[in-house]
Amino acid sequence: MTAEEAAAREEIVALAASLFARGFSVGSAGNISVRLADGYLITPTNSCLGRLDPERLSKLDADFVPVGGDRPSKEVFMHRAFYRARADAGAVVHLHSTWATAVSCLADVDPANPIPPLTPYFVMRIGRTMPLVPYFRPGDPAMEPAIAQAAQTARAVLLANHGPVVSGATLKDAVYAAEELEEAAKLFLLLPRERARLLTAQQVDDLLATFG
Repeated sequence: MTAEEAAAREEIVALAASLFARGFSVGSAGNISVRLADGYLITPTNSCLGRLDPERLSKLDADFVPVGGDRPSKEVFMHRAFYRARADAGAVVHLHSTWATAVSCLADVDPANPIPPLTPYFVMRIGRTMPLVPYFRPGDPAMEPAIAQAAQTARAVLLANHGPVVSGATLKDAVYAAEELEEAAKLFLLLPRERARLLTAQQVDDLLATFG
């Protein structure tokens, strides 16, 4: 095992435990992956993000074939969709966080951008848009092409009636973005929509030109 892989295993366990302790996932919900030089690490199927063992994380080769550890998450395809669509994706985090999942259940949001640009931090972490992917049964591989299409122009997506999937250049970037997404979803649901002041298109352009 390389030093890179050993460090990635420890980081996955530490950040996953932090997310779990703060209620971003419950039970065996959610999964996390990291891109390595020779493949990928992903949390095992039916594992709890709060109780991961670094030695038992699933190891996949460059073609996403399991080569070590426990059986990988049944939702490995949503991670694969991001890695294949985005060369800049170094990690992917999928959560069932409460506020973002609540937004994903609303019938009257804009499917092209269900959470509007309320704060600069949301734009800086997530980008210009975060599309809503139509509902698929959890574990349905038909979800993969839908996520892959959305991921071509977005660093994160919201799965209808399911939750967020967020990519980042590093695992910390992906986790920070997932945390910021949850806060933005909370603000969106707490604010009266007719009174919310959104960032302008010019302000969004300026943020992305500076931090994007």
